[in-house]
Parts: sequence; structure tokens; C-alpha cells
Amino acid sequence: MYAENWIYAPAIQKEREILEKTGGQIHWIQAQQSHAGSHSQDYGKWHLSGGGSLMGKGCHPLAGALYLKAVEGKVHNEKPIRPKSVTCRTHAITRLENFKNKGHLRDSYTDVEDYAFTHIVFEDGSVADIVASELLHGGVKNYLEVHANDHRTICNLTPNNAMQTYNPDEDNFKDIYVVEKTGTKQGWSNISPDEAWFNGYQHEMEAFYRSLVFGEAIESDSSLAANVISTIYSAYVSAEKKGIEVAIQNF
Repeated sequence: MYAENWIYAPAIQKEREILEKTGGQIHWIQAQQSHAGSHSQDYGKWHLSGGGSLMGKGCHPLAGALYLKAVEGKVHNEKPIRPKSVTCRTHAITRLENFKNKGHLRDSYTDVEDYAFTHIVFEDGSVADIVASELLHGGVKNYLEVHANDHRTICNLTPNNAMQTYNPDEDNFKDIYVVEKTGTKQGWSNISPDEAWFNGYQHEMEAFYRSLVFGEAIESDSSLAANVISTIYSAYVSAEKKGIEVAIQNF
């Protein structure tokens, strides 16, 4: 069991259904997780967190992309389409000598990146582009977009427009949760009425419980976990070599 909530997010699971019922062929995936920086003091230290934006944030949209390509492969050939190679660039924008912090972005990372762009080539020649950063204002950006031969899907985990509220006074919402990591509650907000539901947490836990009790197969398994970590490791090798393409070992 691989605890990746993105796999069980309702939007991602709906795209799984679309792929299975239409037999669509994915040509290109764009995905991102970014926000203004982690609250954890351990995050930002490589020996404690295993990396920066690519590891801490990029793992989630990456898992979504690998999962949907695996679904596509199983529909057509009864075996997953796996990642073949990766190119990656990472940057430490908030550690640049000319970086000017106005107090809205965290800049206390010691030896990890705060921006990562990862380009993945799959066995069938299709591609995915994954962005992860600590440089985003206005909350969290969690999305995955599928470009297929017969449809296009935009999965907005957060923010989404399920609920939009205008608040003229910051104090009005002082005791009201709006959305994760938003910088202000004043003005227009994309309030998530049930953020955990949109992000797939309840669905993930229910699937794990049902697997333990009834032996049902789970969507987010150890093979996906291994391929996510292998891809991230290969991406860091590529970034160390200034973006040279690196082969990925699959499991």
C-alpha cells in the first residue's frame, strides 16, 4: 500500500474511468503541486527530507501521471506503460544573492531546491511535464491535465471552483478555514467545502481498509511507489548533470 492520496482524488479516479471506457491514448500530461513553502522546520534540509520541491511536492503529481499511464497500458495491452527516461532542472531561487523576500515566501531552505521542472518520456513515446515549487502565492496549486487522442481533462484538486466566496474584511473569516496555505482570507477565495474529500484522503483510507478486510486490489500499490521513487532519483541525477536525459529503472 502506497499512501498517495492523489490516486484516490475523485477527479483522478474519474479520469481513470474515462480512460477505461473510451480506450483513450494519452499523448501528454501536465501536472503541478506548488505553494509558498512548507511550515516544517525539517523541510529544507536534505538529510531530513530527502530533497526539496521535487521530492516533497513533485512526488504527488508525478504519481498521478505514472498511475494514469499505467491504467492506459492495462486497458490496451494488459500491462502498464512505464516511464523510460527523465530530464530535470532544479533551482534554488530563494537562495539567490539577489532574491528579495517581502515576507510572503519561505526562504530558510539550507541545501534543497525550491523549484523543479521534470520532463518524463514513457515507453510508448508519450510525455509528462511535472512542476513543483515553493514560489506560489495564494494557496496550493494541485492539478493534473490529460491531453489524449479523444479527450482533454483538467483535474483541479486545489483550488477548484466548487465554492467561491468574496470577503471584504479579513477579520470576518478569522475563525473560518478557507483553503490550505492561502496568504489572505480577504477578497475572492476558492473555498474548499471539503478539502480532504477533493484531495482523496477518505477514499484512500477506505480503499486500504477494504483491501485489508476483503482482499480487494488497491490502485496505489508498492509498484507505483517504487517507480515514483526511481523516477525522482533519476530526475535528481539528471538535475545534477544540468538536465541530461537519464534512464529510469522500473520495478
